[in-house]
Amino acid sequence: MKNIFVGNLSFRTTEDTVRSLFQAYGSVERVNLITDRDTGQARGFGFVEMSNDAEADRAIAGLNGKEIDGRALNVNEARPKAERGSGGGFAGQRRKRY
Repeated sequence: MKNIFVGNLSFRTTEDTVRSLFQAYGSVERVNLITDRDTGQARGFGFVEMSNDAEADRAIAGLNGKEIDGRALNVNEARPKAERGSGGGFAGQRRKRY
C-alpha cells in the first residue's frame, strides 16, 4: 500500500475528481481531501492510497505537475507521520508568581 500526497489542489476540486485521475493508473483504495476542522473549507491538499506500488509510482510520475482546475498538482509519495511527543497537558502554561 502506497500513500500519495496530492498538493496545490483547487479548493473546488472534489474527491471524485481526484479518484478518477488516479484510477487511470490503477486501483485506488482511498481518497482523503483535508478540510479545516473549524470551517469545513478545503485546505488545498489530500492523500490517495493505492494498493499496487508500481501503479502508484506511475500515477505519481504521470500526475505530478498536471494542471487540474487551473492549478498544477504537486504529487509525491507521502512522508510518514512524525512521532509526536507526549505534551503532559501543561506545555506552554506559566506558573503564577507569588
